[in-house]
Amino acid sequence: MKRVAFMSALWAAIVLAALTFGASSLGLGEVFRLIGSQLPTAFQWADPVPESVRVIFFDIRLPRVLLAGLVGASLALAGTALQGLFRNPMASPYVLGISAGAALGAVVALIFRIDFAVPVLPAVPLAAFAGALAATLLVYSLARIKGRVPVATLLLAGIAMGSFLSAVVSMILVFSEESVANVLFWLMGGLSSADWTGLTLVVPYFVAGVGILIFSARELNALLLGEEASKHLGIDVERLKRRLLFATSLLTAAAVAVTGIIGFVGLIVPHIVRLIVGPDHRLLIPLAGLSGAILLTVMDTFARTVLTQEVPVGVISALLGGPFFIYLLRRHRAEIF
Repeated sequence: MKRVAFMSALWAAIVLAALTFGASSLGLGEVFRLIGSQLPTAFQWADPVPESVRVIFFDIRLPRVLLAGLVGASLALAGTALQGLFRNPMASPYVLGISAGAALGAVVALIFRIDFAVPVLPAVPLAAFAGALAATLLVYSLARIKGRVPVATLLLAGIAMGSFLSAVVSMILVFSEESVANVLFWLMGGLSSADWTGLTLVVPYFVAGVGILIFSARELNALLLGEEASKHLGIDVERLKRRLLFATSLLTAAAVAVTGIIGFVGLIVPHIVRLIVGPDHRLLIPLAGLSGAILLTVMDTFARTVLTQEVPVGVISALLGGPFFIYLLRRHRAEIF
C-alpha cells in the first residue's frame, strides 16, 4: 500500500505541475488560487481571479490534464489484463487490434451521425465498445488452436486484424462526404479537444472496467499457473476470460472514444511495472493504472508545450513504443517462435 500511496502522490504532483504549463503559464500559487476560488464562500482563502484565466484553467487545461490521466490509466489497465490473461508480455490493446476495432466503431458513429434519444447512452463510446469487443473476440478466435492461444498466432492475428480494421476506417473516410480532417487528426490520438463532456463519457466505462479487474485480481494470479492448474483451484477459466475481455473492451473503448488511437501505453507500462513489483495483480493493477496516468500526462504536457507546434500525443507514444516493442520482440523471440 505504501507504493500505491507514493504513486498516487506522484500523480497528484504531476497533475499540479502540468496545470502550470501551457500557452498561458500559471504559477503554482495561481493554480491553488483558482482551485480555492471554487470552494464555498465560507471556506475560500483566495482572492477572485480574472474571468479569462478562469476559462483557460477550468474549461481547457484542467479537463485535458484529468482526461490524459484517465485515458493513460485505462490503456495501461487494459494492457495489464491482456498480458495476465494471455500470459504474454507482448499483448496490448494496440498490438492486438482492439484499439483499431474501437476506432472503427467510433468512426462509424461519427461519420454516419448515429445517435440515441437517451442522453445517458451516447453513441460514440457505445459504438467504440462494440467495435473493441468484436475485435477482441475475433482475434481470440483466430489465435486459438486446440484450446490454446500460442503467442505467435496471437500476435499475427492481432496485427492482421489491426491492419484490416484500419484499412476499413480509411475506406470509410475516403468515401465519406463529410469533412474528414478532424476525424483524421482525432485518429492520430490527441487530447486537443478535451472537455468536461468527454471526461464524463469516459468515467462510467473506466469505473466499470477497473471494478471488474480489481474483482478478478486473485483469479488472474491463479491463471499465471496455467489454465489446468487454475481449474483445479476451482476457477471457471472460460468465465474469467469472458469477464476480462469485457473489461478490456470497456477500458479501450473509453480511451479511444475521446482521444483516438494512442498506441503502446498498454504495452510499455504493465511490462515495466511488472518488472519492478512482480506479477501479483492485487498490487500490479493499481500501480499500472497510476503509472499509465503519469506517463500519458507527462507525454501530453510535453506534446503541447515543448514543441513549437502541438503534436498528437499518439504520435509521441508511437515514437517511444515502437523501439520498445522491437526490444520486447527480440528479447522474447525464443518464446514466440
